[in-house]
This record gives sequence, C-alpha cells and structure tokens, in this order.
Amino acid sequence: MATTTSAPSSVITWKLDPAHSSADFKVKHMMISNVKGSFSGLNGTLVEDPTDPTRSSVEASVDVTTVSTGDPQRDGHLKSADFFDAEKYPKMTFKSTAVKRTGEGEYSVTGDLTLHGVTKAVTFEVEGPSAPGKDPWGNTRIGLSASTKINRKDFGLSWNSALETGGILVGEDVTITLDVQFIKG
Repeated sequence: MATTTSAPSSVITWKLDPAHSSADFKVKHMMISNVKGSFSGLNGTLVEDPTDPTRSSVEASVDVTTVSTGDPQRDGHLKSADFFDAEKYPKMTFKSTAVKRTGEGEYSVTGDLTLHGVTKAVTFEVEGPSAPGKDPWGNTRIGLSASTKINRKDFGLSWNSALETGGILVGEDVTITLDVQFIKG
C-alpha cells in the first residue's frame, strides 16, 4: 500500500458487499470462556493491483451501533460510554498503509484502525483474495478472510470489574475476524 503519485492502469476497484460480509469479535468473559459478537453495517473499498498485490489498498468502516452478542442488555452496555460510546464514536475504521505477501494467497495488511476516537497501527493476517467468480446477476466477486488481535485498553476501552474470586470480568485481548465479499465495481 505504498503511496504513489498515479495509480497503475491495472488496478481493479472492488466494493464491499455488506449483505455477504461479517465482522466478528471474541473476548474472554470471567477469564473462563469467550463471548462472541458481531457487527453489521460494513462498508469498504479494495483497490487491487493484481500485478503487484503489495501496491493494493483497502479502506473499511464498521457501524459499532450494530453490535450484537445475542444479549440485548450486554449489547446496550457495549454501546454505552463504558465501552464503544457509540453515540459519540459510531464507526470503527481501517485504512491500510502496507501490504506484505507472506505466502501463497496470504498477506499481512498493516494499517490505521480507529476505534473509540483512538487510532493505532494494527496488522491483519489475510487469506485471499479468492479467484474472481461470477454471481447469477452478472457481477464479478472475490472473497477474503482477515483477522487481528488488539488490546481494547489501547483504544480507551478500559471498563472492567474485579471478580471476588480474583481476576477480571472482561479480558483485554480482543480477536477481530472479517469474512468479506467484494463486488467488482
């Protein structure tokens, strides 16, 4: 994702398909098991350079107000000022700064993740993109999966509660996983 003065003529622009994409997370609860959740409302663009994937770039956003863990009370708490403060910071965004090939169909994509008003560099491990395929409506699609682990406290999400038995209610490490489809556009 090196910055260039002019885009190569071979680039392909792909628009994220929110109906066929997901952003999921998991975090330890009471230090004994993972709680999982998801977001809808994904939006993004992948600018792919098939001749040199390291010159590709991606920008994406997630509507944090759509958080769902299967428990409306917990979802409300996550949207509150204790965690996402979704009224003040309704979006989580990512903008790539570098792409490195790590294997066949595997990349490390580093970029700026903004969450809760804080921007930090993170690296997603990416599988894909898949080979392009046509859908029944004539659109060309690709898919990919990506994951990263962040410490939520690095983004100002520091609320917690001590347990009587020792330890904390909510873990600090959060794994974020994306499974996304893009439409050539």
